[in-house]
Amino acid sequence: MEVANVTELSRYGCFVQTPTPLATGTNLAVKIMNQGQIFAATAMVVYSQPAIGMGIAFREVKSLFQGLLEDWLRDLLEKRGGPAN
Repeated sequence: MEVANVTELSRYGCFVQTPTPLATGTNLAVKIMNQGQIFAATAMVVYSQPAIGMGIAFREVKSLFQGLLEDWLRDLLEKRGGPAN
């Protein structure tokens, strides 16, 4: 298990900042923690930047976690002054 920062979070994936990114095509299980809540999904590395991080695409997201992710994204939009659909 590795602890890393997540950026560029979307419905479809995110960027994981890590000095030791995995190779493109690697399958992994991901857990993202935010304010005491945990999102979990299976994912695949879609691109890797040595010493910087990796872009991952979520593959299987259970409905419970999909709802949580949608809530997080909505909260981020509201904090940035965007629409709250």
